[in-house]
Amino acid sequence: MSLRLIFRRWLGEQLRRVRRYAYEVATIGPRDRPAQRFHYFGEGAGLVAPQGVILNERYISIGDGTLVGPGVTMSAGFWPGQEISPSPVVSIGRRCVIGRNSHIVGHERISIGDDVQTGPGVYVTDQNHSYDDPEIPIGLQVPRNSAVEVGAGSWIGAHAVLLPGTRLGRNTVVAAGAVVRGSFGDYTVLAGVPARVVKQWDDQRGWIAR
Repeated sequence: MSLRLIFRRWLGEQLRRVRRYAYEVATIGPRDRPAQRFHYFGEGAGLVAPQGVILNERYISIGDGTLVGPGVTMSAGFWPGQEISPSPVVSIGRRCVIGRNSHIVGHERISIGDDVQTGPGVYVTDQNHSYDDPEIPIGLQVPRNSAVEVGAGSWIGAHAVLLPGTRLGRNTVVAAGAVVRGSFGDYTVLAGVPARVVKQWDDQRGWIAR
């Protein structure tokens, strides 16, 4: 083995160690200064580095033991320092896992229950554009808000979208890539665009295909 190859392997290992250490140091925990900006930042919770954009932390609550993956964007309102009521606008329960590069965009109320997990790239918002007047650019029309609720114990698959007004019951499964809008009860499996119930739990017969 040549000296060049030995050095390259050694250097690669050192760089990987530095990277792991940098991510550990840059991860935000409840006793770090940035955590004090949040409405609540629970014990054992963490924002894994590198963090995404986080807007108006004082309207965002992160429950005990919740892990927010790298690159996750969380926002409350339109602009920094905006006054919003009631607070918190975005509430993530205990022991949740929010997958990398997900987006949680709140303006009125987004409530995520305990023990919810998401895959990467999930998008959750409680606001949508309106297009009532065809003569006015859509981006200039007043948007509409409708609260979003995700029931405890649910699983949201990769790249799923939860639109304004979505209400999911307990232990709901949302398939990867689904686009969800509307209210759904406990113990359901949702899939498709738009999402529909494909399985429902029955206490007598177990999971039933719909």
